[in-house]
Amino acid sequence: MIYCYNPNAVGDVLLVVTADSKGQAVSFERSGKVARVYIKGTGATVGWNLFGVSRWLSPIKGTGQVFISEVQLEKINQEVKASDFTEELTSDNAPKLSVGLVLSCEKHPDSNHLSITQVDTGTSETLQIVCGAPNIQAQQKVVVARVGAMMPDGLIIWPGNLRGVASQGMICSARELGIPNAPKEKGILVLPEDAVIGHPFSIK
Repeated sequence: MIYCYNPNAVGDVLLVVTADSKGQAVSFERSGKVARVYIKGTGATVGWNLFGVSRWLSPIKGTGQVFISEVQLEKINQEVKASDFTEELTSDNAPKLSVGLVLSCEKHPDSNHLSITQVDTGTSETLQIVCGAPNIQAQQKVVVARVGAMMPDGLIIWPGNLRGVASQGMICSARELGIPNAPKEKGILVLPEDAVIGHPFSIK
């Protein structure tokens, strides 16, 4: 689940994105402080809006994608239940932007510009990521946006499939990361060799 808070842009509302609507029409039902967002055709939940959160939830740190404490999550689920919804929200506070190492890089069999990479993210999980950057190579240290990341422009990273090949994240360029004075040329951001695999990446 992806938690987003931007009071200047959307008011005192905590937005929770639980699934990709894939462009399908959505609607919502509201009870009390909580609204469930769902796909019209299937009724599947794709998100939640939690209203007036500054008045009933302990302070939320930051804007854009935010991370919810266990205490906050318990309070959120109390409000969801009090509003007569039966679903339970969860949280994942693992870093969504982190340093990765490209273990291998092979040409996509059905594309002239895509590459299939295997990326060590410092966990027990190696991610397969399809990348279109012309400068991608094995043994580079890079910034990986994991599934569940929200990029500075609001793009949310979901599992994808590019020309028949599964992709579990994105290898980021400086421009995608919102780094000031990012190069205009296409290409991923290559990190120094001393960057530590698995460490969170942040723009200083």
